[in-house]
Amino acid sequence: MREVINIELPTEIAMKNKKLAIVFTGGTIAMKASKRHGGAVPALKGRDLLKQVPQLTRLCAIEVCDFGQYPGPHMTPQLMLDLTAVVKRYLARPDITGVIVTHGTDTLEETAYFLDLSLRSQKPVVVAGAMKDCTELGWDGPSNLVGAARTALSPQARGKGVLVFLNDGINSAGEVTKTNTESFETFRSPDLGPLGWVDHDRVVFYRQPLYREGYRVTRIEPRVDLLKMAVGMDDRLVRFAVDSGARGLVIEGMGRGNVPPAVVPGIADAIGKRIPVILCSRCIGGRVLDTYAYEGGGRQLRKLGVILGGHLPGQKARIKLMILLGQGMTVPRIKRAFERREYECRR
Repeated sequence: MREVINIELPTEIAMKNKKLAIVFTGGTIAMKASKRHGGAVPALKGRDLLKQVPQLTRLCAIEVCDFGQYPGPHMTPQLMLDLTAVVKRYLARPDITGVIVTHGTDTLEETAYFLDLSLRSQKPVVVAGAMKDCTELGWDGPSNLVGAARTALSPQARGKGVLVFLNDGINSAGEVTKTNTESFETFRSPDLGPLGWVDHDRVVFYRQPLYREGYRVTRIEPRVDLLKMAVGMDDRLVRFAVDSGARGLVIEGMGRGNVPPAVVPGIADAIGKRIPVILCSRCIGGRVLDTYAYEGGGRQLRKLGVILGGHLPGQKARIKLMILLGQGMTVPRIKRAFERREYECRR
């Protein structure tokens, strides 16, 4: 059983009839530096964090769920599915205005995107984290929690899908990615920019998210491998993935979506075995397209049956493919889901 804590607020604030659920999953925001271990390790639970952020309890009523103390790299697709079920239960409650999920930043964008594809509620869901642990100077955990709460309480946040909040910026889960290993400004949407900002006590949205879609997710197919292309590679890793049981492949190609010629035979073999192969770019921004017709170029790959991943980076395309395969979709249906020109919100 996951631990749930209710925090009662002063009457004058509780009368606002606003209540947020905060689901703590761990990450740097809940870590401390340990002399024994020689670095930061999980240390804090939800109640410990809230003691450090008294401003939260002045905004609204809070209900806390300690989902776990997972560092970002310890998150798994199955845990994402379990987390989705927890968030769904909170969203279904009429007394809950919105949900905040705290998360390790290494995999935050993947979990946020998983939630965005899986949730159908109009209520705000905001995923937040921190770049510094609580023993470092400039710990950003408290300010990010307060900003996430202000975002989740904003009526303008309704219907915008899952949001990611760090360093005052509000980004869409479908557009954001981690761009720097330690900068506070690491989470950015390279192609489109943020949806908005929290300016002290004011939440300002400038636009709607452009890429949104939703599925009724009850199971996933975790056997999806992600391979990044580099100069001079051949198809050994592709063939190994297929031979070892991969049910789907995501290829991070070069530039517009191209691979070294020696990789092509392995990709063709995977497609011949009815394994969906999604093509993304290793570039931080832009979408893939079959612009180039040389050997290994996007045009040849698409003729073989490779599916274009659009604007998605490899890690997000992998999450989406896990969900689509979990729904039992055929390769043609998967192709339509990735390549349709306009993403529709099917909530």
